[in-house]
Amino acid sequence: MKTGFIGIVGRPNVGKSTLMNAILGEKVAITTDKPQTTRNTIRGIYTRLEEDDDQGVQMVFIDTPGIHKPHSKLGNFMTESAINTFNEVDVLLFLVDSAIDKGPGDKYILEMLKNVSTPKILVINKIDKMDPEVFRKIYDDYAAMDVFEGIYGTSALEGKNVEHLIAGIEEHLEEGPMYFPEDMVTDHPERFIVSEIIREKVLLYLEDEVPHGVAIEIESYKEEGNLTRIGAVIYCERKSHKGIIIGKQGKKLKGIGKSARIEIEALLGCKVFLELWVKVKENWRDSDFALSNFGYKE
Repeated sequence: MKTGFIGIVGRPNVGKSTLMNAILGEKVAITTDKPQTTRNTIRGIYTRLEEDDDQGVQMVFIDTPGIHKPHSKLGNFMTESAINTFNEVDVLLFLVDSAIDKGPGDKYILEMLKNVSTPKILVINKIDKMDPEVFRKIYDDYAAMDVFEGIYGTSALEGKNVEHLIAGIEEHLEEGPMYFPEDMVTDHPERFIVSEIIREKVLLYLEDEVPHGVAIEIESYKEEGNLTRIGAVIYCERKSHKGIIIGKQGKKLKGIGKSARIEIEALLGCKVFLELWVKVKENWRDSDFALSNFGYKE
């Protein structure tokens, strides 16, 4: 069978996590409309087996944080983890959602990709929101640079052309071993996914009231038959943010908890008792100890 590792790179908020979820047909990476939602490299596993055991494909997708100019140690970690993927995979997907002359972000990434020997595929995402003439211009401008082995237009949100993209990636893979069981869609432990679900709900509930200075720590995780008890702490950087997260009479925190619990129950397939606390850890994004403690660096 064909197997390989595929890196997904691009600016923040171009739809990298949404695309990986669409390819897998299952949610393994959190998504919001806020830039820099993804902080760690998330691995998603796509497996298609044929009747003949020697046929089929297994693709291990690596969803990376958006590449941006960092303003903190957390930002440095996120950008470096994305760039380190360039030479460690078999295929690179570069996602864009606008013309290259719209900003310096895509140009910066493109210059780095020119020096990478890994096969590269350009994915023009969000075509559902794009005029055909705009898509054609983006396509032609990138095609003229002669950097990519293939160019595809997709709507990750609606699943458009995703199967076509999968077929294009498969053309660049070689025969190899099956790295993961066929029913496995991510190699991240459940505790990590649970913490990411809680963080997603915090981002969605708070809108723009609190910046991205929020981290989640799972303090307790106990399985008791058909019930899982989870205790988690939401860390923020300022005392004023703590009050916003909790909300008047605790309503906002209750909403976050209920929304997270429903999704975690669907993930685990059992009842969940979820307790959330909010604590302040000032400037944790620039603390080596805090970043290590929250799993963002070794």
